[in-house]
Amino acid sequence: MAKTEVILTHNIVGLGAESDQVKVAAGYARNFLFPQRLAIPMTGANKRRVEALKHRRAEREAHELNTMTELSKSLSKLICVVTVKTGEDGKMFGTVTAGMIADQLKTQFDVSLDKRKVHIEHPIRTLGEHEIELRLHADVVTQLKLRVESSTPAAAPAAEAPSEGKREDYRTEKRGRRPEAAPGDKADKGARPERAQTGDRRPPGPRPAAPRGDRPQKAEKPKPAKAE
Repeated sequence: MAKTEVILTHNIVGLGAESDQVKVAAGYARNFLFPQRLAIPMTGANKRRVEALKHRRAEREAHELNTMTELSKSLSKLICVVTVKTGEDGKMFGTVTAGMIADQLKTQFDVSLDKRKVHIEHPIRTLGEHEIELRLHADVVTQLKLRVESSTPAAAPAAEAPSEGKREDYRTEKRGRRPEAAPGDKADKGARPERAQTGDRRPPGPRPAAPRGDRPQKAEKPKPAKAE
């Protein structure tokens, strides 16, 4: 593939910055870089523009450095909250990604940050507090406090088992048992009251039968008269 040398007029990620002289595919330069005015051909006339491009590049990089320095001071004071789904045992489904953190920075603090600037050294698979490194600039690196929370509602705690005393009271009420009456309380309604002590108390045993003369006579039924 034929190569051609060009002078970049704008910063292109992965290729170079203003005033850089790079070699690219001729078709890429002809069909993309030149029409978009991102580069100019390497010619004697264009070489005189290199100094102007270098000056503009220095101003841009100084501005970016100041902006990222101020941003790092603000981000170091913030706590970014990321909500994830978890199982009943509290374990996360998957990990927290740089894209998720960048999205939450935009949503919570209106900070637009390229996810490639979010550096996660070890995969985040647990809830709680974490620290994430943000590489905002070649000369600016800061730490971001990250809090990972679960979006799954916590399970309700199990009901406390009744103690031995409460369990015994519960059984007593369920079976219908009545507590023993204290001295001085009213006599149990189911108990048979004792007879009063009197002088004419009858001795135990079967009662004597009443004399026949004292028994009431049954009325005799009238006999029907015979027909004549």
